[in-house]
Amino acid sequence: MYNYISGEIVDKTFSSVVIDNNGIGYELGVSGNTLYDVNLGEVVKLYTYLYVREDEMSLYGFSRAEEKQLFLRLIDISGIGPKLAMQILSGYDLHTLTVAIASGDVKTLCKIKGLGKKTAELIVLNMREQAADEVTLFNLASGEASPDEIAEAVFALESLGISKTDAVRLANEAKKHVSGTEELIAYCLKHMQS
Repeated sequence: MYNYISGEIVDKTFSSVVIDNNGIGYELGVSGNTLYDVNLGEVVKLYTYLYVREDEMSLYGFSRAEEKQLFLRLIDISGIGPKLAMQILSGYDLHTLTVAIASGDVKTLCKIKGLGKKTAELIVLNMREQAADEVTLFNLASGEASPDEIAEAVFALESLGISKTDAVRLANEAKKHVSGTEELIAYCLKHMQS
């Protein structure tokens, strides 16, 4: 029904944003990745998905079309609703998540809060081929941190008391500058305040 909504971000919580569009405040559920892509007071365009059930109507927003596509593929899998799909999308950056699915890395997927082994295996079974095709499009530069290194860095940061969302954001930034698990962690800790 809605493809996207443009407007000013007037409110943010840990899992949603409110966009003011012509005097109407649209509340959209968002992943941690989208949450860190937008700032209060910023005018943005978020791709949307309206989830309608007998007892519920929810609007979800995505800063990138690729994230929306991944969300739609996730909710097509039996047993995965929008809330779990958003939790999965918040677990890792899109590249790490896609690589984990493409490589059948159930162990990495199971590190996402609320995602059990059976559901992770179901995701791999249903999405592996398509994810493998997408991985080739990422065109990684040589020397960049591997998905395993990023996942280990995120896990280590979480064990230090950093939230999953912050850990993903920090690791995402760090992988642009360094590679190797220890280097990623050191970079994240050094640049936490920035």
